[in-house]
Amino acid sequence: MTTNSQNTGNRTSIQTAEGAQSARAAQDDRSTVLVVGGTGKTGRRVADRLAARGRAVRIGSRGADVPFDWNDETTWEAALEGVGAAYLTYYPDLAFPGAVESVGAFARLAARRGVAKLVLLSGRGEEAAEAGEKAVAEAGARWTVVRCAWFNQNFSESFFLDPVRAGELALPVGDAVEPFVDADDIADVVVAALTEDGHDGEVYELTGPRLLSYADVAAELSRATGREVRFVPVSVEEYRAVLAREGLPEDFAELFSTILDGRNAHTADGVRRALGREARDFADFAREAAASGVWEV
Repeated sequence: MTTNSQNTGNRTSIQTAEGAQSARAAQDDRSTVLVVGGTGKTGRRVADRLAARGRAVRIGSRGADVPFDWNDETTWEAALEGVGAAYLTYYPDLAFPGAVESVGAFARLAARRGVAKLVLLSGRGEEAAEAGEKAVAEAGARWTVVRCAWFNQNFSESFFLDPVRAGELALPVGDAVEPFVDADDIADVVVAALTEDGHDGEVYELTGPRLLSYADVAAELSRATGREVRFVPVSVEEYRAVLAREGLPEDFAELFSTILDGRNAHTADGVRRALGREARDFADFAREAAASGVWEV
C-alpha cells in the first residue's frame, strides 16, 4: 500500500507539473499583442514600444502578413490567432458611420477567442465614439479606453502636413481652441494599459497641457520653422471641397464643426493619471518636428 500510495502521489505530481506546463504553454501561445492600425500615428509607436519590451507584435492592417480589414470580417479570425491583448484603432474615425458596429463585433469575437485585454483609441466629445467605448467595455474582456484630443502629429504626419509646408492652414474652425495631445504620450499610455496592472476599466482622457487656437498653432509652427505659417478660416463647404479634391473623407469637415464647438475646450489629466508625469507641450513637439526636417520645402 505504501508503495502504491507513493506511486500515486508521484503520478499526481507529474500530472500537476504537466498541467502547469500546459497552462504556461497556453499563456505563452497568447503572448502576441495585436495592434490594429499598426502603421498609423499611434499604432506604429505602440508597436515599436512593445517590441522594445520584447513583446510579440502582430500588425493589423490590410497589407500585413496576416491581413486585417475592418470591412472584411473574414480576416478577423486569423488576426486574433494566439493574441492575448489588442490595441484597437478605427480608420478614419470611431465616430464615422459603421464604426461602432464593427468595433463592437470585433471586440466580442476577440473576447470569445480568449483575448484578455482590449485597449481602444477614442475621441473626445464624440457621441458615436462613446457608443464604441461602451461596446468594447461590454464585450467580455478587460478593457481600457484612451479618449484623445486632436494629435500634434496631424501637422507633421497627416492631412495638415502639406498645408504647413505651404505656409497656410485653411480650416473651418474659427477661433475654436483645442488641447492638442502628442502621439508619443498616447502610445506610452496605451503600452502601460496593455502591459501593466492598474489600468483596467479606466477611461483616460488624454490632452496636452494647454489650450491652443489654430491661430496659436500657426504662430507656434512659425516660430519652430523660422518662416510664416498663416491660419486662414474657411467655411465647412469650402473645406469639404478641399477634402474631396485630396481624396479624403468629406465627413471630416462635419467632424471639425462638431467637436470644436466648445465642448472640448478644456484640458484633462489622463496622461498624469496613467503615467505619473505631465503631458508634452505643443511647442516642444513643433521644435522637434522642425529639427527633423519634415516641414522643409
